[in-house]
Amino acid sequence: MTTGTTRTSAQRRAQARIAYDAYLADCPARQLLDRISDKWVSLVLTALADGPQRYGGLARTLAGVSQKMLTQTLRTLERDGLISRAVTPSVPVRVDYALTPLGVSLLPVMRAIKDWAETHIEQVAAARESYDNRPAGPDVSTSDRSATLLRERS
Repeated sequence: MTTGTTRTSAQRRAQARIAYDAYLADCPARQLLDRISDKWVSLVLTALADGPQRYGGLARTLAGVSQKMLTQTLRTLERDGLISRAVTPSVPVRVDYALTPLGVSLLPVMRAIKDWAETHIEQVAAARESYDNRPAGPDVSTSDRSATLLRERS
């Protein structure tokens, strides 16, 4: 006979939330941070901020995104509950994507990051140029520094 108490699923979820620590490699919150830090995720979410859009509209808004990447991003966001996909039977079939309430709750953070990037890109570019043009320090060889720069750019 066990002497432990039985917990409801809500209590188990609450306990799990307390245990989440994104600094741990296997934490689900870390996996979610990895997902939402993707550039296409942030751009899709902010593109849907003004209302539902069709696939073609998103593709036009997100210059440079491949069809494969946009499709993967939309599927991932739908799986995570951040966007919804509504199919309207017609010829051709109409598919609209929209933010869910969960996606809307993430929007202020995504907008802030996008706005920050657009506001500070010149300062970041200047810092990169300064870093790239500085002489190698005594403990870093030029070839080591070049290899690091190549890895960072790829």
